[in-house]
Amino acid sequence: MAAAIGAGALTAPGSAQAAPGTARAAPRADDPVRAVESVAHPLRATGPGGSAKDLRPLDRMVGDAEVVGLGEATHGTHEFFTMKDRLFRHLVEEKGFRTFALEVSWTTGLRLDAYVRGGAGDVRELARQELARTPWHHEEYIRLLTWMRAYNERHPDRQVRFMGNDLDHPHLGAELFDAVTDHVRRHRPDLLGRVEALYAPIREVPDGDAYLALPLAERARLAKSARAAYDLVRTAGPDGHDPAYAWTLQHARSVLQTADIYAYDVSTPEGQRGSMLHRDRIMAENTAWWQRQTGHKVLVSAHNAHLAYESYDPRYPRMQGEFLRDSYGPKYRSIGFTFNEGSFMATAPDDEVYAPRTVGAAPRGTNEYTLDKVSYDDYYVDLRTVPRAARKWLTGKRPTRSIGTAYPDGPYGIRLGPSHDVLIHLHETTAAHRVEQRPRARSVNG
Repeated sequence: MAAAIGAGALTAPGSAQAAPGTARAAPRADDPVRAVESVAHPLRATGPGGSAKDLRPLDRMVGDAEVVGLGEATHGTHEFFTMKDRLFRHLVEEKGFRTFALEVSWTTGLRLDAYVRGGAGDVRELARQELARTPWHHEEYIRLLTWMRAYNERHPDRQVRFMGNDLDHPHLGAELFDAVTDHVRRHRPDLLGRVEALYAPIREVPDGDAYLALPLAERARLAKSARAAYDLVRTAGPDGHDPAYAWTLQHARSVLQTADIYAYDVSTPEGQRGSMLHRDRIMAENTAWWQRQTGHKVLVSAHNAHLAYESYDPRYPRMQGEFLRDSYGPKYRSIGFTFNEGSFMATAPDDEVYAPRTVGAAPRGTNEYTLDKVSYDDYYVDLRTVPRAARKWLTGKRPTRSIGTAYPDGPYGIRLGPSHDVLIHLHETTAAHRVEQRPRARSVNG
């Protein structure tokens, strides 16, 4: 398992895969398997390193997209994470992408971004501080961050960056408040007292759990304070465009986004739907803000569901992928993952400890069952250009694995064709490698 981190998961030996470029027979009009196979592209590997020749067709699928959403069917699969690493490196080198965005908090993104751009600190300690309570505290992300930092050392003139596009949880981050008040102190000192007073009760809440434990009326009051502070900061901007002020305003916006989502009454179905709609909207808005502010092409990493064009769950009215398509049209691409069988890391519904979970081969009637009949173990396919038999099949709603932080979860009825532009299917997967915190060395004084 550890060796797989270094080399990536290679195609299983003895599989019935044709060599890339082999001529294929025309599919029958009613055979979705042969239709998908006729346009599928086999993967040489699902991890970084080695030739990227097998990814060249993907370049055409990405085209001139400015934002690419790359999903995952679970939050704990080794091959999903290493494939993201492989694709990000390829898109950086071949398509000019510069930012890796992840569904972690805005403040976590700022701290990881500082590290990959040469900031002080140990990557493992930083990951422990920022990711230990998330599904991404894995060796695979340690390797991605390490590569990004090394790339930046080699290319100081075109550095890659790391972005968190989500709400600020579990901590809002003192640096957000400090950045806002420092700006106001320099440019509108007459407003400083009001802004500090509005932020004071929010800063006193230690973390998201404590925030949600407050009475709903108090959370609503804090959201009003965050909005009032944001409105004041908007009036404190300089004439003309100032990049430093744009970042200050975004920090104030992040505080507001988080306060707003905590103000929903999630004990009711309406409140749950409202908060999830708010979350997917802000993830898309933050991504679009970053892309336009930096001018970077962005790879966004999140669950399949968040990056899809349609929701399969009534608790999620609209997804981040829909909002990104609203903003970018054809310059947004959604890439989803499916898998036939294998292991992944997940918690249990009543236990927050991550542990390996395993599912067997996809049963008949599921989307994965049919996809796995293609003669390639691991492959990708452009869902927009498949033959008619596959297009018709892809519009059908069938049980599909879509596993979040906890397992059991799903399957859910999903229409793959309307959900994504491109699909990556893997035959067998393994569990990601949860980071084990190394004990700190004792000092010579004990």
